Amino acid sequence: MPGAANVPVSEMAGPDGRIKSADALRAIFTAAGVDGTRPVVTSCGSGVTACVLALGLVQAGFPEPAIYDGSWTEWASRPETTKAIA
Repeated sequence: MPGAANVPVSEMAGPDGRIKSADALRAIFTAAGVDGTRPVVTSCGSGVTACVLALGLVQAGFPEPAIYDGSWTEWASRPETTKAIA
């Protein structure tokens, strides 16, 4: 997906398996290019992890993102969508 950035959901959990602090989450998303001024749409392979990423963004204090529930499975199956190799 053009313009996409990758934030593995596993980065959001600490060693105890709990979600990291708001400050730690903010640092993760900021490093991925989220600045809070542009809209964010979360996506993943099938739609489930996109919801967890959205939760992390809100916990970090960013505006509530949109969730593309079709995610990569739908995007890749449509011939008219742009694909980019990173």
